[in-house]
Amino acid sequence: MSDYERIRRACLKRGELWEDPDFPATQSSVFYHQTPPFQFTWKRPKDLCSRPGFVQDGPTQFDITSGKMDTDKNFRDLKYRDRWLVSCLGVLFLSKGLFYRVVPADQSFNNEQYAGVFRFRIWWCGEWTEVLVDDRLPTVHGRLAFLQTQHSDHFWPGLLEKAYAKLHGSYEALKYGTLLDGLADLTGGITESIPIKQDAAVCARLLHKFLEMTTIITCSVQPPNFQLRSHVEKLPNGIQIGTNYRLYAVERVEKFSGEAVQLVKLRNPLNQSAEYIGSWCNESQEWAEIPPQEQERLKQRASDEEFWMSYADFIKTFTHLEVVHLDSDTSRDEPSLHSKYMWQMRLFQGSWQKGVTAGGCRNNPDTFHINPQLHLILSEMEEVIVSLNQHSIMEPKVIGFTAYSLPKSTTEMLGRAFFKKNKSLVNSQYTNSRQVSHRFQLEQGGYLILPTTFEPGQESGFTLRVYSNKPLKLKLLDTAPSVLKSAIVKAPAVLDVKSFSQYEAVFLQLADEHRTVNAFELQELLDACLPNDYIKSCASMEVCRQVVLTFDTTGTGRLKFNDFKDLMCSLKHWQTAFKNHTKEKTGILKAERLRDAILEVGFQMSSDVLANLILRYMRKDGTLRFGDFVSAILHLTVAFSIFDSKDPLQNGSVKLSLAEWLKSALTC
Repeated sequence: MSDYERIRRACLKRGELWEDPDFPATQSSVFYHQTPPFQFTWKRPKDLCSRPGFVQDGPTQFDITSGKMDTDKNFRDLKYRDRWLVSCLGVLFLSKGLFYRVVPADQSFNNEQYAGVFRFRIWWCGEWTEVLVDDRLPTVHGRLAFLQTQHSDHFWPGLLEKAYAKLHGSYEALKYGTLLDGLADLTGGITESIPIKQDAAVCARLLHKFLEMTTIITCSVQPPNFQLRSHVEKLPNGIQIGTNYRLYAVERVEKFSGEAVQLVKLRNPLNQSAEYIGSWCNESQEWAEIPPQEQERLKQRASDEEFWMSYADFIKTFTHLEVVHLDSDTSRDEPSLHSKYMWQMRLFQGSWQKGVTAGGCRNNPDTFHINPQLHLILSEMEEVIVSLNQHSIMEPKVIGFTAYSLPKSTTEMLGRAFFKKNKSLVNSQYTNSRQVSHRFQLEQGGYLILPTTFEPGQESGFTLRVYSNKPLKLKLLDTAPSVLKSAIVKAPAVLDVKSFSQYEAVFLQLADEHRTVNAFELQELLDACLPNDYIKSCASMEVCRQVVLTFDTTGTGRLKFNDFKDLMCSLKHWQTAFKNHTKEKTGILKAERLRDAILEVGFQMSSDVLANLILRYMRKDGTLRFGDFVSAILHLTVAFSIFDSKDPLQNGSVKLSLAEWLKSALTC
């Protein structure tokens, strides 16, 4: 049973209306930063009209408007603008299959099923999320403060806006929204903004391609430094500035004179009539220049709300194509897209984790290689679109991605040396937007894509998707855990007699009659023998216990002097590896460099295993001390040793009883 159904049934049983504990009816749910000079009053639709409706089934006009907050001059100083959301919902409303996926129509205010709870489906952080809200809406002086219908009592716009605000943390946070983000969230697709005037030929090619694909195409006029205002501004030909028009078709017609003309079919989702008054508008004289059968064909293909414009005027008027591409999953609910070619899509969901996969952009050559490495394989030459979405909504990071050529046969992640030797093939822009998209042409073959934050050490989840006309493969490159060489350095037969004779004297003072020491005595021994505080950080009680578990082969919990000599030689080797990766400050290892430092000691780590090491050993400032490093090495040494002892045939898997598992886990 879904959460929605469980809550609805429980409320009906108790005779109560639901109140959402996660998005309460308080001032902070509306404005978290600004402080309006009044209080919002939260009211349910039944408090605002006698017969509220949720959504009207069947053909209806789009009559949503911004609320009192966006239109009343008394609230001009409060920086909240939801016109972008109105435009976004207008585009969505024209695709009824997509609309009803977001706004389930089986909800109403009828008494037998009404419990004050409503649900919406929004694509959020890489997956479809069902968002529940109660129906208490913010009002000012008895009127809805935000989205509402003009000529009906249907409340889906206000409730959907509330669900969207809940995901963002407040209504105020929606002021940072954009139409492209909104379309991505409400359709599950990836979006692109393409400047029309920058290259009209490329725009024409893309436009014809998009019309064949499962792509929703919009176009808009965005003058430089334009800001949306509460009133609508128009060009002389009637086209509204800042409004996204749906683009449905491009048709070629031939005039009586023999001249061919390309016509573009458009619609303003927010208007109930075609307001365009330029060439080829519905009443223009240009229609008399083409044969009657052509007139009839084109006018039959356009409704009263749609209009035609010549392609020449189109590229002069509009500044941007803003499109959303849908794959087979996200387009299947929209009947108007069923006859189109579907985009092939591959998706990877991952995260940037400090010390593990948060290496920053190419400006950080020492850590860039630790970012997630995605291997893209194309079976033939193709134009692809890569889209990177970050999951940090409240505190967005600056994100982007870089691509390299890479042989198809590559199976393991690449080290620092590869990126120092090879030039990047593609670099996206870096921005703190929710999404970064980049289109590029690629030959048949293999490629490496690294999604990154701009700065190293920044954490967030992300979703990366690749769209193409042709089949493609996308997989994460990682490294299988393995031991490349023993981390334990055996003491050579001939040693510096002077230093080790001093060690031996202290050892024998602390040892028992069998000439062995336990963890407590080892701590005293290391404290006496190690030269400085930097090295002595490995003389903690916890590390000493690990040393005993690692070097003791008898199970007595005690070490012999030969074990101690091996330990001292190993510490010297580990100290060298540690120093090689502590460039900025001696004694402090940045977590991002742990993978390479561990590799120098002899362990090859997968990202998952490294993530556990980082969680266990990284300090608050994102670094490790030498004692932490030693502890990690000991931990890995014991873990690999136990596995190898249980897997004598080297099958790569072991079977353990509960008792064996507990003993192994506690020994590590």
